[in-house]
Formats: sequence, structure tokens, C-alpha cells
Amino acid sequence: MTVRVLIVEDEKLIRWSLRQKFEARGFDVTDVENATEAREAISAGVYDLVMLDYKLPDGTGLDVLRDIRKIDDDVVVIMMTAYSSIESAVDAMKLGAYDYVTKPFDMDHVLRTADKALETTKLRREVRELRKQVHHDYAVGKIIGEDKCMKELFDVIDRVAKSAASTVMLRGGSGTGKDLIARVIHYNSERAPRPFTNITCTALSETLLESELFGHEKGAFTDARTTKKGLFELADGGTIFLDEVGDMPIGLQAKLLRFLEEKTFRRVGGTKEITVDVRVISATNRDIEKAIADGSFRSDLMYRLNVIPIYLPALHERGNDVRLLANHFVSEFSKEFRKSIVTIGDDAYEKLMAYHWPGNVRELRNVLERAVLLSLKDTITAEDIVLGPRASSAPEAGDGQVSIPEDGLDLRELEATLLKQALERTNNNQSKAAKLLNLSRDAFRYRLEKLGLN
Repeated sequence: MTVRVLIVEDEKLIRWSLRQKFEARGFDVTDVENATEAREAISAGVYDLVMLDYKLPDGTGLDVLRDIRKIDDDVVVIMMTAYSSIESAVDAMKLGAYDYVTKPFDMDHVLRTADKALETTKLRREVRELRKQVHHDYAVGKIIGEDKCMKELFDVIDRVAKSAASTVMLRGGSGTGKDLIARVIHYNSERAPRPFTNITCTALSETLLESELFGHEKGAFTDARTTKKGLFELADGGTIFLDEVGDMPIGLQAKLLRFLEEKTFRRVGGTKEITVDVRVISATNRDIEKAIADGSFRSDLMYRLNVIPIYLPALHERGNDVRLLANHFVSEFSKEFRKSIVTIGDDAYEKLMAYHWPGNVRELRNVLERAVLLSLKDTITAEDIVLGPRASSAPEAGDGQVSIPEDGLDLRELEATLLKQALERTNNNQSKAAKLLNLSRDAFRYRLEKLGLN
């Protein structure tokens, strides 16, 4: 893509010199001699770089810079100024100028500065496009579902995302899409430009989980060779998603409660209070009320997390959504596996609709991934739909099932072998490898690290 440069300079010779250098690099160059023409040019076109003189016949570069920022916040601006006006150039930097160069020019320095500035423009626009794409992918309207319970859920999600709520709890069975809903809430809120971080509370030991969440100071424990920021600190201004929070170790629950109440925490081994602003979305499929009764979960933490509860309906409660989701997954996997499957047969629909789906949407997705992958026809039939325990990749009894030999086996070695096989089968895609072993991605990565397989 052609780089577009605007030169705003009242001295004709300087304009000509800069134009020659930039055009020699293949850039599309526009040059103007005053502030009025600069504003017209910025309003009429999109530029990647503006070379802006501080002193202009009808105003100052600072005035033009303010107007540029109102029109296009991505374009980078390099101020051109005489030595005597360096203080003004510093003022321009405060207003958002990328850098400044002083007259008389060292043209090589100008070009190096311009190259760095153009890299900044490129990165800014890539980030903006990525944010737009993520926002599109996680728009509320992108969630598949037409049942009444889902329409009510969409309304709640939209209102919660736009609210100032700092704690949200997602309740629902495994596979109902809690991770997806957490991301939708984040990317449809004012926090969307800031980080979304997530962690599965069952994936790590209590010590490691505390370090991941709150960070640690150098020397806090044996392997703490450097200071590390935790996820709460990294997510400042954004959202942190605590999956399976019902299984958080009881000792760590008190520290989380303190953070939720005071918005401050200390790194492991630290004494400094750190304040951050994050929205905490928690999720669990555990019976929290039972956990409170047996003393494994704090009731005061539950009340603090459960300020806004959102219930995610099970798939069997969603009526004809099974059909909608099935069509979506078949289309998705047909493209991924380059298959020519175009439809689902009536007998397959009947089988899908009659099943209870204890694993919810995740189970439906896995069943259809297998069906698309193994089907030899252009239509998914009832024969392709394998439900229940047989749908998993685990071997059945008497058919290659793992058994403990008489002299025993090395469990770590067996686990390492399974992890390696899963990675080989998925071409080192950790998310897909984790799914083959019915693990979360965090749990899979933890096992890789534990066994030294990274």
C-alpha cells in the first residue's frame, strides 16, 4: 500500500527538498504552504505521516496539530522547528506529535525519524483493525441462539456490558459458553481497548495461582528470580475472567475478597499497595451453595462476586437452537477440513434433537467435528452422529484400553507420551491438543511446564 505524506511548510525550497526525498522512496506526497491548506488537505484525505512546520503564515503548527488530532488520531506528526523554538516543539509533543526535527535539516536524520514514525502509524492502524475485528467477532448479535431464554440472556449481557458493574458471576453447566460470554461482555464495554485476561483456577497450585493473579517480587520464593506483574495488574482498566472460581483454594479466597473490597493488593513477597481498576467476571459450574455449606468456599466472597449473576441455560433448554448450532458447526468444520459437506440429514437432526446434551454446546461441537472429519458423504447422517461416551476419543474396554502392567508403570512418562501424541496429532496446536485430552488450555500448558515439555 502506498504511503501518503503531507508536508506543511511555507518555505518553498524546504518543501521541494522534502518532496524529492519522499518521492524517491515511492511515497505519495502532498505539500501545502499554510495552515488553511493543511486543514483542507487533512479533511479531504487520509495521510500516514505529516511533516508540520511550527511557524506558518496564518497560524502555528500547534493549532494545526490540534485539528489533525480531532480528524485522525492515528496519523503521526513530526514537527519542524528552528533551534530557537525547541520549547514549542516540546509543547507539540505533549499534544501528541511523534517527534520533532530542527532546521537546518540533517536529511538522513529526517528520513530515519520518518521511517520510525511510519512504523508507529502502521502499528496503530493494525491495532485499530484488530480491535474492530475482535469487537465484530464478539458482538452480542454474533452469539447463535433464537430461543426465548437466549434472547433474554442477550438483553442482560448487553446491559451488563454497558454498565459500571465491577463484578459479574456466570453460572451454568460445563460447556454452556461461559468463556465466550465473558469475552462478549468485555468487548462490548468501555473497557474493550484495555486487556482481557483469563485464568482457570483449577489449573495451578495455590502458590502458583497466587503468583499468577497478584504477581511476585524478586526473591519472594526460590524460583522468583525477577519481579513479575500478576494478571490483575496487567488487566488494569480491563477485565479479568476467573474460570472455575468455585475451586479456588480457600487460603487464596481471603486475598481475592480483600482485593474486591479495596481494589488494592500486594504482590507475593511485597509490601507496596498496588491499586488497579478491573472488572472481575467469575464463572463456575460447581454448586457454590453446597461448597459454602461444607466450608470449602467463603460465603462473603460469594456475595461479593455474585453482585450481578447471569445464568447460562443448558443446551437442552434451548429448543431449536440445537439445529442452528449444528448447522453453524458443520459449516465451520467443512471449511476447516476442506470437506464438501453441505447439509445435515433429517435422521441426523432427529438424533441430535432427541439427545439430552449433558456436555452442552461444547459436546455438540465435538460431536459434529468428529462427524464432519470422518464422514465420506456430502450429507451428515444419523450414522455419523456418535453420542455419549463412544463419542470421546478414549479407547473402549478390550480395544487398546490402557491397563497397568504387572510390574507397574511411570505415570509421568505416560502423561508425557499422551501430551506429545496430542500435540503431534494437532500439529502443535495447544488448544486443539488440550481438547483431545478433555483439558482446558491452561491445564494443558501447566502439564507441559510441569513435565518440562515446553
